[in-house]
Amino acid sequence: METLSHEHLDEPLFPHLRRDLPTLRATETVSQALASLRGRDLGERIIYFYVVDENGRLLGVVPTRRLLMAEPEVPLGALMVRDPITLPANVTVAEASEMFLKHRYLAFPVVDSDGVLHGMADVGMFTGQLTGMAERQRAEDAFQLIGIHLVAGLGPWAGFRDRFPWLLANVSGGLLAAAVTSRYQSLLDAVVVLALFVPVVLALAESVSIQSVTLTLQSLHGTHDRILPRSRSLTKETATAALLGLACGALVGGVAGMWQRDVLLGGIILAAITASMITASLLGILLPATLRWLRRDPNIASGPIVLALADLATLLFYFNLAGILGDAIG
Repeated sequence: METLSHEHLDEPLFPHLRRDLPTLRATETVSQALASLRGRDLGERIIYFYVVDENGRLLGVVPTRRLLMAEPEVPLGALMVRDPITLPANVTVAEASEMFLKHRYLAFPVVDSDGVLHGMADVGMFTGQLTGMAERQRAEDAFQLIGIHLVAGLGPWAGFRDRFPWLLANVSGGLLAAAVTSRYQSLLDAVVVLALFVPVVLALAESVSIQSVTLTLQSLHGTHDRILPRSRSLTKETATAALLGLACGALVGGVAGMWQRDVLLGGIILAAITASMITASLLGILLPATLRWLRRDPNIASGPIVLALADLATLLFYFNLAGILGDAIG
């Protein structure tokens, strides 16, 4: 089997297709198809059987296991997977590699504009490219979460322009957080102990927001037909954040309450951490979707912006809920 190297990425895939793919007819039964296949010189690796009409147009795909396990009298038309995902005849090697990464299939049929089957692309042809592309994608995603594009040979000025706008998000978020804190200066003066727990409350919210961003970007990666993650994933992540908030809030609030011998303080910290972590998780889910809706790159912008917004939301929750403590003391 021919294995394609990185030098082939921009080339058309068509000359490299496997032509020894087994084709069958929809009107054949399983027993007739097996008898027909026994008389053919089949290729070295059979993954799918392809069902075509009399003009060679692809009608469906029959996985090998499904063909072998089916009853002999079943027609292939009832057994095949209709409307399979295909590659166009003009696809490049790089585009085909991306399809293998996206769908995780073992092979793709290649058809022309009339649907005529011309060959098959086998995952074995792309082993080197898929490994390299997957590693690069993981590295790219990791760097983009902290506001950096992974580009080789980037000069100092280009690197500055690439990274500085997202550092501004952190600077702006820090300044706004300081402004929010200053509005509650009298509360902090009255209840000094509140300041002791600000770092841990912020750290928890930031952590869960980045976790949510990472999971959301992963679910959106390679998809163009939807803006939000699937509702099941969104509900699951929100519920997970609520449980994490309750667990972390109970732990920190319990320690704070016992340390300061103040049950109300522990309850305020519990409520603030739970509310802020749920909000931070929702920000981590909704912000990448909003950026995609605005036709902006959700990978490069989500991390810095979510961190800044999570800090602001957390401080507002914390200080407003802590105002209850101040009123109680007052």
